[in-house]
Formats: sequence, C-alpha cells, structure tokens
Amino acid sequence: MRSLNNRYKAGQTVSIKETGEAVTILKSQYVKNMKRYSYIVKEHPGTFFFEEELQNQE
Repeated sequence: MRSLNNRYKAGQTVSIKETGEAVTILKSQYVKNMKRYSYIVKEHPGTFFFEEELQNQE
C-alpha cells in the first residue's frame, strides 16, 4: 500500500524538471483516482504539476 505522504511541502522551493525553473509550492492535493499528488506553484497558479514533474532544487 502506498504511503499518503506528499514529497513536497507548502513554501518549499523546487525545480520544474522540464525547464529547470525554480518555483515555490503553494499547496498540494492527493488525486485519489490517479493515486498521486498534484501541486500548485506560486509562479504558475493556473497550472498544476505532479510529483514526477518536480525535483528538489540543487
């Protein structure tokens, strides 16, 4: 069974894998039917990202 803990927390700065852009997590939400978390970031509030699209900032 998958743990229901999200990888990133609100206020955390991460990078978008595809662009390398640094963004700040505003909020996260578990998408039950997809069994993964989605994240809304401060810099793109109209777009959501899944955990696999983000990475810890280096």
